[in-house]
Amino acid sequence: MDFMLDIDIKKPALTINYQDKILLTGSCFTEHIGNALQELKFPVLQNPNGILFDPVSVCKSLVSYVHNKKYAEADLFSLNEIWNSWQHHSRFSNISREEGLYLINESQQKAHDFLKQADWMIITLGSSFSYRLTKQYFEEFSEAPPSAGLEESVANCHRAPAQWFHKHLLETDTIISQLDNCYHQLLQFNPDLKIIFTVSPVRHIRDGVIENNRSKARLIEAVHHLVNKFDRLYYFPAYELVIDVLRDYRFYDIDLVHPNYMATEFVLEKFAANYIDNDSRQLMQEVKKIVIAAKHKAFQPDTKAHQQFLVNHFTKAKLLQEKYPFLNLKEELMYFSGG
Repeated sequence: MDFMLDIDIKKPALTINYQDKILLTGSCFTEHIGNALQELKFPVLQNPNGILFDPVSVCKSLVSYVHNKKYAEADLFSLNEIWNSWQHHSRFSNISREEGLYLINESQQKAHDFLKQADWMIITLGSSFSYRLTKQYFEEFSEAPPSAGLEESVANCHRAPAQWFHKHLLETDTIISQLDNCYHQLLQFNPDLKIIFTVSPVRHIRDGVIENNRSKARLIEAVHHLVNKFDRLYYFPAYELVIDVLRDYRFYDIDLVHPNYMATEFVLEKFAANYIDNDSRQLMQEVKKIVIAAKHKAFQPDTKAHQQFLVNHFTKAKLLQEKYPFLNLKEELMYFSGG
């Protein structure tokens, strides 16, 4: 007897291998996938602007990498003694204007260089709701960045006063237009790029349950429109795997909004099975053993048993590194060598 539905996940004609460079961008669920791939030593770059939720913000950031946009001091604004960018997550905010700007432009350059050589991009969209600056912001905030125009969309509100923003549910056609334009610029910049779309299973309950469902529905419709239109675009059903296959609150954290460890592991297993090639999946198991061993913290590090543990795993890691030179096991080798 079956106790859950299954989803027929369409495998792409080409799958990911260990030497493929992968750029990930979008919502916080992006980082679940990105962190897992990074820990397993895939060459990844994730969220160069920090976490982004809506398609307008995601597209603006990607186009900025294509053109290697450089931000200026005038693009930052000060709020509660902290300098922020409307197009970046608060992890780029800084008490020093110069340091914040340096971190942003350093990330821009890194994203530009990485994107040029990337084989895959994973875009996780979280919400169709977009926030735009209002007239009141410009009236109350005399130091408004000149680059920020009236009704310009922002990627992060930085806990600024609510009256500075107009919350807007993007139309499906608008989302399609944004993604379509972005795709063509990406393809012109990197003709070999392949893109996997996902929709985040994280529920945006602050928008309301009904509004969250409307928001997700527009993202799904827009993404499928693009995937059906172009050859090298794919859809991985992370949203459906959690909402329709697992469909139980025991797979959510205590906030009943974010998928928990079991749920994210389930999604990652499905992703690997369908989007990563067989040889790489086998290598993933070997790398995982080394990574887990390197996290081992001995209560009595001077014992012979622990010293032998380090020697054994140093040998295993060294042999794996020699067999697969593209792996970066420097951190693990240093730990096992006692460095």
